[in-house]
Amino acid sequence: MFHLFESLDIKILIWINQTLSNFVFDLFMPLITNEDNWILPFLFLFIYLGMMNGKRGRIALVIMVLAIGITDSISTFVLKPYFARIRPSYDLVDTINLLVHSGGKWSMPSNHSANMFALAVVISYFYEKYKYPIFVLAGFVAFSRVYVGVHYPADVIVGGLVGYGIAWTTLTLWVILKMRELKRGKMWVRYEGEPPKNIF
Repeated sequence: MFHLFESLDIKILIWINQTLSNFVFDLFMPLITNEDNWILPFLFLFIYLGMMNGKRGRIALVIMVLAIGITDSISTFVLKPYFARIRPSYDLVDTINLLVHSGGKWSMPSNHSANMFALAVVISYFYEKYKYPIFVLAGFVAFSRVYVGVHYPADVIVGGLVGYGIAWTTLTLWVILKMRELKRGKMWVRYEGEPPKNIF
């Protein structure tokens, strides 16, 4: 069963990486997958949440940083060594069209995918009107990792699920803390406007 799954994963990778290959994607996907290109957008997001959007923004920023920090650490130091799956950029170097640097040795799960989906969950919780654009963006980042040849499709799917799950766990703990503090009459947990009625 595992070999069947692995064979299918490789076939989908090759289909995305080669059959879907085109001039526009060859230019666009390396740009969207490059972490350096996200420095300014993330800096703007940090400034906006931390300084320009009141208490809601500051709380969202803290939870986002916690969720991404936990997600990235678990993916890097726990899951990748546990699965020990070699990246296609090393294992299939003569088969795939590698468009970026090969990256680290381990492939499962994709940190890019995990972190972006963790961010998407937190942002969409506090700012529901951005839910669809932010999840589409996370999906593009995940897809780009397969297209440029550094991850298998299963890597980005598992990464997305990891980020999604950890972000919702972080938000759940925040809601529990908030309800407890409100019952104690502590107002520091309240922010401008009403949050979504539930987190699921």
